[in-house]
Amino acid sequence: MTDQPPNGLPSYRLLTGPDDEKFCYRVSELLDLGYRLHGSPAVTFDGVRVIAAQAVIWPGATAGRG
Repeated sequence: MTDQPPNGLPSYRLLTGPDDEKFCYRVSELLDLGYRLHGSPAVTFDGVRVIAAQAVIWPGATAGRG
């Protein structure tokens, strides 16, 4: 595994969206690429549906590095 994410992707990603199967697949796809979960997921309710957020980070990424 390299110290940089593939395809020019950023080292840190924050995924957000409705807490549904599509959101889970988006997170799973990044985990399959080699990203790791960063912190706990967060959820909120927008009055209609549950919205989820999950941060992922590329292993070896350091703070302050762009």
